[in-house]
Amino acid sequence: MSLWITTENPAIVFEDTSVGRLKKEIWDSSEDEIERILSEYGIPSASEVGKPGSYIQTTVRQEVIENRRKDDIVLIPVGCTENHGRHTISGFDSFMVSQIVEGVHRYTAKRGAAVNLALNPLNYGAHPYHHVGMPGTVVVPDTAVKEMIIAVMLGLWNDGFRKQIIINNHGQFWVLESALHEFMKRYQLPGIFQVLDWHRSVREFFSPTGKINSMETHFVHADEAETSVGLLLFPPGMTDMSLAETTDLKGLLPDGHFDKSVDPLRRPHRWSEGEGHLPIELRATPQGVVGNASLASGRKARRPVAAILKYLTLVHDEILKAFPSGSLPPVEKVTLRSEEEMKPYLMEPLSQGWKSVYQLPRIGQ
Repeated sequence: MSLWITTENPAIVFEDTSVGRLKKEIWDSSEDEIERILSEYGIPSASEVGKPGSYIQTTVRQEVIENRRKDDIVLIPVGCTENHGRHTISGFDSFMVSQIVEGVHRYTAKRGAAVNLALNPLNYGAHPYHHVGMPGTVVVPDTAVKEMIIAVMLGLWNDGFRKQIIINNHGQFWVLESALHEFMKRYQLPGIFQVLDWHRSVREFFSPTGKINSMETHFVHADEAETSVGLLLFPPGMTDMSLAETTDLKGLLPDGHFDKSVDPLRRPHRWSEGEGHLPIELRATPQGVVGNASLASGRKARRPVAAILKYLTLVHDEILKAFPSGSLPPVEKVTLRSEEEMKPYLMEPLSQGWKSVYQLPRIGQ
């Protein structure tokens, strides 16, 4: 039995797993089928940040409790404030990821139990060194971002949301990974905890594939790919294509070692694994665009957005199938704690006998 599922494009193969089969289904879908998927998720729709019942923070407390009893997964979108060129907004990453998780919320709600959403804790985020100095980009220290994520994870866990998926929309992934592992080392709590770089998770759909409405260039920053997603998800007035620009970033060393933003070329290094081989953004691309934003079209973003919506739904469903709401991986398999010690902390918040996780002694302290 083959481990891989091939496509008409020799550069694109999918693993023969539920994830790979889902991606192949999206790959083979007609334009009409992609439109149907987007419609099922209500894409595009107006932002729901202030809509009652969309986020934990905008839902009546009793309803939060009732929702959690049906579905105790929480999606945590994270973004930043960053220069994305004169043609679009500096809150681009934050609004984009929020629009995506809101689509998943709408879809799961129609099935009878909506996934929970937490308001974005990172409207200002961490940044790689080469972003330093760019007007419109607000650089928060890595340590501050890391501690914010850890604190949010702990607070949500204490409220019974012990299955957490942090969905990243910005070049700060190493900080989020570090936060997750520090959270586990510091508290050793059972649960399901994931960080996901969403563009990278559906990278096949951000490459030039030759398919109708495919991207023509590889995803870098504020370029054809990102601007296309913004054109699909954002309301009019957040993108002005008359201001879209094109830049050509010249490296200081030969190309081929460092990959593009979603790792489409299988190069030895991720883009974030070095500095000095490229000039910093302020010196080389002060426009805030790396690539050709003028090629953008909302239609080009339809397939990758459909792919991430379906993938997040798959992740959600597989977690709940393995661990239905209220159940978790065995304490003694995923931590150094005992089931007996954790018993009161794992109870429903404010139920008889429950203890707050903030009372839990740390191991080794």
